[in-house]
Amino acid sequence: MSLLLLLLLFLSLLPSSLSLSSPFNYSLHIDCGGLVNSTDAFRTTWLSDRFYSGGATSVVSEPLRFLHQQEKTLRYFPISSGKKNCYSIPTDSAGGRYLLRAFTVYDNYDGKSHSPSFDVSVEGTLVFSWRSPWPESVSRSGAYSDLFFYHDEPVVDVCFYSIATDSPVIGSLELTQIDPKAYSFEYAKNSSNYILVNYGRFSSGSDQWGPGFSNDTDFFGRSWQSDAEFRLQAVSIVNGATIKAISAVKPIANVEISPNYFPEKLYQTAITALGNGGGILEYELPVDAKLDYLLWFHFAEIDVSVTKAGQRVFDVMVNGENVSRVDVYKEVGGFAAFDWSYVVKNLSSTTLNVRLESVVGAPIICGLENYAIVPVDLKTIPDQVTAMKALKSSLRVPDRMGWNGDPCAPTTWDAWEGVTCHLAKDESALVVSRIDLGSQGLKGYISDQISLLTNLEFELQFLGGSIPSGLGQKSLVKLDLSNNKLTGYIPDSLTSSSLQLVFLNDNLLEGQVPEEIYSIGVHGGAIDLAGNKGLCGVPSLPNCPLFWGKHGLSTGGKVGIALSCLLVLSALLFGIYYCIIRRRRNDYDFGLPHELMSLAAREIDITDRNHLWLSKWRANMPKDLYRLTMVGNFNPNPENPPRTGWVWDAIFWVWGGSGAAKTCPGQVRGS
Repeated sequence: MSLLLLLLLFLSLLPSSLSLSSPFNYSLHIDCGGLVNSTDAFRTTWLSDRFYSGGATSVVSEPLRFLHQQEKTLRYFPISSGKKNCYSIPTDSAGGRYLLRAFTVYDNYDGKSHSPSFDVSVEGTLVFSWRSPWPESVSRSGAYSDLFFYHDEPVVDVCFYSIATDSPVIGSLELTQIDPKAYSFEYAKNSSNYILVNYGRFSSGSDQWGPGFSNDTDFFGRSWQSDAEFRLQAVSIVNGATIKAISAVKPIANVEISPNYFPEKLYQTAITALGNGGGILEYELPVDAKLDYLLWFHFAEIDVSVTKAGQRVFDVMVNGENVSRVDVYKEVGGFAAFDWSYVVKNLSSTTLNVRLESVVGAPIICGLENYAIVPVDLKTIPDQVTAMKALKSSLRVPDRMGWNGDPCAPTTWDAWEGVTCHLAKDESALVVSRIDLGSQGLKGYISDQISLLTNLEFELQFLGGSIPSGLGQKSLVKLDLSNNKLTGYIPDSLTSSSLQLVFLNDNLLEGQVPEEIYSIGVHGGAIDLAGNKGLCGVPSLPNCPLFWGKHGLSTGGKVGIALSCLLVLSALLFGIYYCIIRRRRNDYDFGLPHELMSLAAREIDITDRNHLWLSKWRANMPKDLYRLTMVGNFNPNPENPPRTGWVWDAIFWVWGGSGAAKTCPGQVRGS
């Protein structure tokens, strides 16, 4: 059976909520498919559905069977939304350790009576695998699953990958920040490189409790099952011993402390095997034999009859191997919490056996946690993730292509549609090696962020805009941007690559083709630049204009145009100065009153002579000269205009033969 279904065989329906905030003051609860925010009976605030990439919402077929509102709705991801869809959940800080809990339910919401097959990943690592058919109880009532993981980015991607054409489903998601040192264990070099997936967490001597069941505090939001679901009854009685649950009559020390914050209630009850000669406590836990497991044991001496070390001693056996001898009173005394962990490796069975065998007195246990140690999968280089998400936006990639989450991870899934990935040279990450979207009919443009991609073969069609100036890393081997509507010039950055194939034909490119690009065809590669009417400068293309460079107009051409514009502007300014500013100086005469009277008399004399000159000029005017009639009195003497009214500074005549228009300085005086 699959990894997850083994777990779900013993997981009961655990309502999920936080009755008390974490010491790290960050928790987020999403009601997937929910339309409004709500608060449950345990004062937990549930957010309406958000942070998702696609899909649709629905309601379970029997909502009255579910106690909590967030369990009655769900989001599903049909194949039309793409093979891969994600929730991108914000975190409180750039780094830390988190508990993620998911509630998954089918309950025949679609009326097809077919529970779906799909995978779930957290930050590019596969953590749950659902395979049809689900166990009937899980299919109808749903199941909670949780895990602990490290994260150093502001957003957590929880992604769902469709198997065949099935639609993944999710009922709710919760994210709680915990102590970064919680559940630390010695394993390989760094335990932060592993995700701990819950395969069973139980409390001995009590019913289910924790967030969603009671107001008992668990700062991490852990729910605890009863150990009865895991305990083997038949082999627990030896020499007439009986299984008995006992409860503490005093407060428990060493509880709710950093880094794990185990709650006091966990140590207030226990199971022991009472009788002559002691007894055996035995548990069977379902596992996936391909993984290693972290067992976390919880003990407390809460029997008032045990008052000193050596009165209760027992061995801990894991799959038949004696891994430890325990004397709780010797370790911490009475009514004090004692926890201890052990890593199980190299399993050969889907069942993990844990036995507590008496040495002196009867064995005792308060609780046990079992976590699969899942190695964190390789992820795409962060800069390339940024580039690919920018391309998704600029290219307007449709939902059906499933461009969500990490482009290349998990490695057990296919990469984004049209994308090929491979290992980086140092094998520490994944890199995008090829993008082939030539048949997708995309209508966007190429983002400048593509410069962050390396080791790339690139093929796109039906695009507009220009070729980004950053495209052309040294590892770029193939570039196919044919049959688009790309404009602008061919960037120099392409000359620094290792291109062997360049297809830029049938675009709207212009400017001079870099010689290094054209030489690709000369040195055994292939290049096609046809269908770009504006390209020039290499054989098979027109010569570039005199002042034309690689990127359009050359620097010399730009300087020439600038100088020409400067000369024209200077001439214009000089004309304005001559015709307006200087003339205005002559429009005013300043002097004493008797001097002004003399000037007025002289003006009358000049005006009379001007009229006489005008009469003679009209009589002798050539036949091919036509006066442009204007309202006002004409003054042919520009040096001494009248002192009143306004002045126009032009007379126009047209040479009949040439059709050219010219101007002659003159004045038309308005009334």
